[in-house]
Formats: sequence, structure tokens, C-alpha cells
Amino acid sequence: MRMIKIKSISAIATLLMLLLATMPVQAELPKNFDFGDNFYTVYGGPSLEATPIGDNEYSRGDTVTLNVGLMNKGVVEGFKSEKDADTQVNTVLQQAEMKYESQAVTAVGILATLTSDNPNIKVKSGPQEAGTLQQGKQSQSPTQFTLKISKNAPAGIYPLNLNLSYKYQSNTQVSGDEYDATTGLVTNQGVGIWYENKTQNQTIMVTVKKEPYFEVTNVTGDLYPDEGGMLYVTYKNTGEEPAKDATVRVSASDPFSTTDDQAFLGTLKPGDSAVAAFDMSVDSTATPKPYSLDSEILYEDTEGHNQVSDSVKINTQVLASKSELPGFELGAGISFVALAACFIMLRKKKQD
Repeated sequence: MRMIKIKSISAIATLLMLLLATMPVQAELPKNFDFGDNFYTVYGGPSLEATPIGDNEYSRGDTVTLNVGLMNKGVVEGFKSEKDADTQVNTVLQQAEMKYESQAVTAVGILATLTSDNPNIKVKSGPQEAGTLQQGKQSQSPTQFTLKISKNAPAGIYPLNLNLSYKYQSNTQVSGDEYDATTGLVTNQGVGIWYENKTQNQTIMVTVKKEPYFEVTNVTGDLYPDEGGMLYVTYKNTGEEPAKDATVRVSASDPFSTTDDQAFLGTLKPGDSAVAAFDMSVDSTATPKPYSLDSEILYEDTEGHNQVSDSVKINTQVLASKSELPGFELGAGISFVALAACFIMLRKKKQD
């Protein structure tokens, strides 16, 4: 092995600093914390359990609030004696430490983070503070998360990932050496508490309901300013449940108007389509461009309850007025020329 000679004290110091920099660094113990005076080691700790509160079944396309309740089911599994109480002072300190060690099952400063691996369920809330929870206690108020359910989400059960991080009491030291025989207390008693971080992961299930879901698959009809016309809209039930006696209602807004805003679709089973016809009027000042109309479906579900769907968009457009079209002007010009030619020929024939 080749030996490297270090010729200066500064070089030795530099080498030591490099070696120390590569060594793992442990967290610093609290001041006055001496494990040599530790009477007990406790086994066990917090154990949090999360449960959805209320309804966790949602409709596609909704933005909802998921309420999660927390309960601490942690237990103290046992104690190990680390030091005998060989003096009156140590006896008092030993008893005091036992009381503090029982708090090892308390979860302190809980931070709850919910995530989704499925793009159909998006968690809009960041990490939520859930406070401190003692052994056997339930959270007084639920931890809330905002979820966005995609309008294209298939019905079914979706798992969400709940991460719970908190601190817990890992060890306790009670110190002191001044004993008062009258009160039986250590008058200069001190307490050192050592906390560590802990993380738990749990799966929370949410359900997207089976229900009818409607989409517009086709729109036909020519609409011009200052003219009425028929608008034909094809609706398809892309959901998992039938919709009985479905009726569509359109909301006509400027520049549209109608005297008949409803159309009967009948019973639509999953995959079925039906065409609704609306007699629409268009204002004379309407700008030729694409427009969007709102509509909604009223139907009876499989349990006999009346339901109203979310808003379904109808994308249509107002065409340019016929008098403004280049073809119309050209046709009018040709007609004028033809009429003029006929007039000249008739006049010449009359003179002859």
C-alpha cells in the first residue's frame, strides 16, 4: 500500500474536516438529557386510524368535500427498567418518569396529506393540520379535503392515499438531587422529553355512482340573423343506468329565443341516443360566430326519484346573413344583367 505523507498541520486539519463531513449526523439530544439517568424504556406508540365520515359516494363532474375522522388506537405495550431506584431521590424520580412515559402514545402535531394516483379524481386541497390526538381519542372535527370528480370518470371505487405524519414522545428523563423529606418531593426536579417523527400511510376509498350521464353527440341546423330555424340536438346516455321519461330543457340566451324550450327524449338506456328539436329564433343584430347554449335533462332514476342532470352544452353557430354572402351578391348581379339584356332585346324587337 502506498503511504501518503502529510507535511503540514493545516493539511491534517483539512483532512479531518473532510472525514467529519462524510460521517452521518445524528439529531442533537435536548439539553440536560442523559440516558445514563433513564429509569425506563417504553414500548409502543401512537397508531392512527382514518375513516370517511358521512357520504363518500359522489356523482361524476362534481366538486365535493371529503370528511375524514381520525382515531388514535395506540397502546403502551410494555416498559423496561433501565436503572434501579437505590435512593429516596431516585424512587421519587422513577415514579415521576413512569407518569411521563405513559404519554408516549400521544400523536402530536398531526399533518394529513391526501393524494390520488387516478386522473379521474383530483385532490384540490394541500396538507391539512389535524392537531394532537391522545390515546383512545377521536378527532373532535373532521379533516376536510376538496375533491374534483372528472365528468368522464367511470363508475366504481377509487383508492386515495392518506399520509399522516406527526411527532411522538420517544423517551423521557427526570432529573434532580434535592429531596424534601417533609413533602416527599424532589424540589429541583427537571424533565427532559425526546420526540421523534413518525409517518403512517392509509388508503381511503371513494365511490363514483352508477347513474345516467348525458352528452351531446351531434348538432345540426342552419341559423341566420333575423331568421328562425330548427336546431336538432342528439343526446346520448353514456352512463351506467337508464333514464326513464327523459325530457330536455334548453336555456335560450341572447341572441337566441324560443317559444318551445323543451323536448321529450323518452327512456334512454345506457348507450341509447335520442334527437331533440328546438324551434329557435335569432336576433337581427346577432354576430355570425360560434355560440354555446345550456341544457339539462329531467328524468326518473331506477329508484323512482326525479333527477336533474348537470348542465349539458350545445355548441352551435350563427351563420352570416344571406344578403352578406359573396354568392348572393354575385347572383343578384347576374340576375340584373340578364334582366337588362332581356329588356334591350324586347325594345329592339319592338322597334323592328
